[in-house]
Amino acid sequence: MRVKILSVAEDDLEEGYRFHESQADGLGTYFLDTLYSDIDSLAYFAGMHRIVLGYHRLLSKRFPFAVYYQITGNEVTVFAVLDCRRNPSWIRGKLAK
Repeated sequence: MRVKILSVAEDDLEEGYRFHESQADGLGTYFLDTLYSDIDSLAYFAGMHRIVLGYHRLLSKRFPFAVYYQITGNEVTVFAVLDCRRNPSWIRGKLAK
């Protein structure tokens, strides 16, 4: 399956990178490596994740982040990569856009 990451999801990843890099040098790079690895796994495991708010939700293995995606034909589209520690109403609002 082909995995496509929307620009808004790339923005989420960049925001996560900046936050983690401000915590410790190199942590932002580790964050991106981990999340992109999780996203790459969707090529094989898409559709196996629980549906939340109309999207499949993949929980990251190393960070408290969730990848929200949908499947259309033979393509997986990543709509958002959000911090699970955020207020649930903020997450709902972000996914409603």
